[in-house]
Order: sequence, then C-alpha cells, then structure tokens
Amino acid sequence: MNQLFDFLPIAVFAAVFFGTDAPNNIFYATAALMAGVTLQMAAYWLLRKPIGGQLKFTFWASIILGGMTLFLRDAAFIQWKPTIVNWSLAVVLLVSERLTGRNMLKLLLGPQLTLPDPVWRNLGYGWAAGFTLAGVLNLMVAWNFSMEFWVTYKLVGGFALTLLYIILTIVYLARLGHLKDPNANPQPPSNDDHP
Repeated sequence: MNQLFDFLPIAVFAAVFFGTDAPNNIFYATAALMAGVTLQMAAYWLLRKPIGGQLKFTFWASIILGGMTLFLRDAAFIQWKPTIVNWSLAVVLLVSERLTGRNMLKLLLGPQLTLPDPVWRNLGYGWAAGFTLAGVLNLMVAWNFSMEFWVTYKLVGGFALTLLYIILTIVYLARLGHLKDPNANPQPPSNDDHP
C-alpha cells in the first residue's frame, strides 16, 4: 500500500501535465508535484508512519529542483530529478557496503528476509546497478524525446523498471532457494505411498 501512496505525486504530476492545455504545462505539473510530495510528507507525519531516508531525499529533491524549475523557468531541473535520486540511491548502496561494511538492503529488509551476507551484497550491487541504469535511461529520454514522451516515461517507465528489478530479485532468490518457508517441514513418505 505504501508503494501506491508513494506513486501518487508522480501520478498527479502526469495528470496535471496532460490535463493542462497550456504552453507552460510542465510548470503547472511541477508545482503539482511539489504540492503532492508536501502533502505526502504531511500525511506520513499525521498518520505517524515512519518517514524513511529515501522518502525524505525524494521530497527535498522535488522541492529544490522543482523550485529551480519554477524560479528559472527551465524544465531541465525537474527532468534531472529522477536521475539525481536514482544515482544517489546507487551511491548510498555502494558506499555503505564498501566503506562501512553495512548493507542498506539488509538493514531495510533484514527483519522480513533472512539471507546470507554474500546474497545481501549481490542484491545491493544489483540494485545499485539498476538505479544507475534508471538514471541513465531518464537522461536519454529527457534529452532525445519530447516533453510529453518524457512525462509518460516518468509515469510508466519508472514503475516498470522497479517492477522488473523486483521480479529479477525474486527470481535470483528463488534460484538460490532462499524463498522457501523455513517453517515448512516436509512430511516423510508413508508406507502407503509405496507399492
């Protein structure tokens, strides 16, 4: 449910962009995104939900780069936001693993998933590579396609890439046998099963 809630500011951004018939619709959409992430943070605070570092960073990136977009009337700043956020997440995953020996994915997901440290390390590197690729793809789309295409990519492409990374993670863990229920005890065959 949190993922859907976190997706709402992007959906509002796209809805305002495509729903506003004006030459400056990117600026209206940017203002709507800034309002959306502000309301999102307020809702987390009011509902007493924990506000993670990624959400805080995304909020500040939206406010700062969105503000620069509106103040300077230059859409390039808001187009850079997904890349800055994705590359920052990749750096956090890599730096925490290499410099501190702490795996951020294990810190976040460890209570729900028990994995050996080498598997956590591989997942961290894999997600860092995925975030890096997402940042590159965002810039390629922003620089080589229309604003309409970029907004559509931001809405659909970001969600699709995240879903792809989750599927790849599940396949990787399943192939290693780490998704089996540890509480499931296979029953030995009974004598009735043999002729």
